Amino acid sequence: MKKIYKNIILCFSLAALVTSCEKELDLSNPTALSIEELLQTNNGFELLSNGVLDAYQKVPANEFLLIELRSDNVRANSENGNFPAINAYNVDPNNGDVSTYYSNNMSTIKHANTVIDNRFLAPENQQYTVGEAYFMRALCHFNLVRAYQNVPFVDKVLDITKDEALDYPQLPEADVYAKIISDFKTSIAYLDGVAQNRYRPSKGAAICLAAKAYLSQPNPNYEEAELLLASVIENNSVYNYDLIYTERDASLTDREYYATLAVDYGNVFGNQFTGGFSESALASDPVLDGDWSNNPGFEINEEVIFSIAYDLVSSDNYTTSDSGLGDQVETDSESHSFAMTLQGPSNGVNIASPNFLEIMTPELQPVRFPGTIKALDYSAFSNDNTVDVFNAKFPTDGEIGDNDWIVLRYADVLLLYVEAILGTDDSTTDSRAIDAFNQVRLRAGLEEVVNVTKDELLAERQVEFVYENQRLYDLIRFGEADRVLTDFSTLNSLFYTNEKKYLPFPQREIDNLPNFYKQNNGY
Repeated sequence: MKKIYKNIILCFSLAALVTSCEKELDLSNPTALSIEELLQTNNGFELLSNGVLDAYQKVPANEFLLIELRSDNVRANSENGNFPAINAYNVDPNNGDVSTYYSNNMSTIKHANTVIDNRFLAPENQQYTVGEAYFMRALCHFNLVRAYQNVPFVDKVLDITKDEALDYPQLPEADVYAKIISDFKTSIAYLDGVAQNRYRPSKGAAICLAAKAYLSQPNPNYEEAELLLASVIENNSVYNYDLIYTERDASLTDREYYATLAVDYGNVFGNQFTGGFSESALASDPVLDGDWSNNPGFEINEEVIFSIAYDLVSSDNYTTSDSGLGDQVETDSESHSFAMTLQGPSNGVNIASPNFLEIMTPELQPVRFPGTIKALDYSAFSNDNTVDVFNAKFPTDGEIGDNDWIVLRYADVLLLYVEAILGTDDSTTDSRAIDAFNQVRLRAGLEEVVNVTKDELLAERQVEFVYENQRLYDLIRFGEADRVLTDFSTLNSLFYTNEKKYLPFPQREIDNLPNFYKQNNGY
C-alpha cells in the first residue's frame, strides 16, 4: 500500500518565500489544534513530518517542464502554450511554472522548518522526524540551487511582520551547497538506525544525495563523494539496495533475454507489462509486443532508494502544482506530472527529440527502448520524422496519476560512484568504477567494458535516466552544457546561450521584495 501520508493540512497562508503564519492546523475536520497543542500529542511530530512529505508531492509537477524540457532529450509541440518557449530556452521570468516550482519548494522548506524549529520538543521515538525534516530541507534547496543557481537558504520559519525575509538574501552557489551538504549530514545522524521506508527519507538516501551535492557544487569534492558512495555500494546488501536484474538462462536467445531485462527495467518504475515477446528476428524491431500499465505492487523494489508516493483515486479534486498553496491534501490522487503521463501527449510536451531518437533505438538499446519509448509512435516516426514519439516510462493517466516519482534509485548511485572515481580524469580502468559501470550496462543488455571515459559515462546516464529530469543537470555537472545545448539549439533553431543553463529568478519574488533580489543574467 502506498498511503503513507496522513490527511493533514498545515494551515499556513503560504505565498512563495514568506508569509504570515496562522496558528491552526487542521488534522481531520472538525477537530483543529494549534501547532503548540499538536506538538504535545503522542504523534504530533509524525503528523508534521507527513505534512512535509505531502507538501513535496506538488514539486515534481513542474520539474519536467522546467528541467527535462530544457535538455536535448525532448521537445514540445509547437501548438502548446508557453511550453515551446521553455523548450527553446526563451523562458519569461513571469512564467507560472517558474514561480510555482520555486514557491512549492519553499512551501516544503517552511513545513520542514516547522519541525526543525521545534526539534528539542520531539520525543525520543519521533527524533527521526527531525532527520526527515533536515533531509527534505536539503533536497528542496538542492532543487532550487540547481534550477536558479543563486538562491536564499532559509533555515527557519519566517515571520513577514518582522521583515525577516530581508535576512535571507540570494547566496553564492557554493555557500548554498555547503548548507545543503550540512543538512544532509545532520539528517544522516538523526536517521541512523531508523527502519527503512522507501517513501520516507533514510540514512542511505541522505548519504547518496550528500554525495551528489558534493559532485554538483561549483568546485566538486570527488574524494568526499567517493567515500560516501563507497560506504553504500560496499554495503548495498545491508541497505537492501540493488538493481532489478535477472541472471541469464543459457536456454534463452539474445532477444528473449533482452525481453526479460526490458520487463525488469520497466518494473523499476512500477510498471507491469501486458503482452509477449516479439517474434520478429529483426534487431530494428522492439523485443516486446504489448503495453505497460502502472502496478503499485511493483513500486517498492530494491532499486528504489527514495520516492514520492501517489495513489490512484478517481476524482475531479486532484491536486496539481498550481493548486492553492494551502490545499496540501485534497485527495490521494495527486498527479506527479501532467507532462510525463498520459496528459503529456495532449499537451505535447513529452515528445522525444530527433536527436535522442538517434541513440534510443531498438538496435542500440534493446532493453531500455521498450520501457522508455512508445513503440507505435517510433514505428510511425521511422517513416515520417515529423511524428510525435512519446514517453512510455509513466503510462498512467496524468489527471489521477498513480506512478510514484522516484527521487533516487540505485542505478544513479552506481554511476555517481563512477563519476566520483573518475574525478578530473578523462578515463579510468579502476576496477571499482568498471564494476559499477558494468552492472548498469549488463542490466541494459550491453557489453561489459574494461575502460570507461567521462563521455561514455555521460552517454550512459542519458539513456538510463531519460524523462527522469537528470540530463540538464548532468550536462552542467560534467561541464558539457554549453557545447551540447549550443549544438542542439543551432540544429533545432532554438535560443540557448550559456546564461540559459539556469532559470530566471521568479519575477514574483523580485516584486515581493523590491531592490532585494537580483535577476539572473540573460533575463
